[in-house]
Amino acid sequence: MLQELSHMDRITQLQDEIQQLLTIMSSSIAYLTSRSNFLQVSQEIPVTKSRNTDKYDQPDVLEANKKELVSDLIVKAKQIEYLIQSLPEPDPEEKQVCEHRVTQVERLQVLEEEMAQANAEYTQAVNRAKSLHAQICEVLRNMLDEPDIVQDEAG
Repeated sequence: MLQELSHMDRITQLQDEIQQLLTIMSSSIAYLTSRSNFLQVSQEIPVTKSRNTDKYDQPDVLEANKKELVSDLIVKAKQIEYLIQSLPEPDPEEKQVCEHRVTQVERLQVLEEEMAQANAEYTQAVNRAKSLHAQICEVLRNMLDEPDIVQDEAG
């Protein structure tokens, strides 16, 4: 099967194999839940349901099918492992790109810290400006409320 896919991109092959593995797993769960009979697994919990004999597989058939399902899962997992191992190693240039990204992340973290500090300073400045504005408004209100005092001093 892997030979048939040899012309495709390795990542696409890997994606396809993983999708097939998930399909096998899903089908296995569906089979086991629909074709097995209810069995008592604990003395304290009795079996309260049963299925018609045509709705479940006989124990020997069920056991053979379970072994086949396990075998299919193992084969698919080994194919995926083979594909993962056959992926090329990253080029030194790609490693440099990764290292560059790390330094970019560090630089972004420093910038974020600087931005937080600048934001705190800005908030302080805005609060100071509001305080000064309130003081000026108070002085102007006092001057407007007491015009006689200003004229007496001027006259």
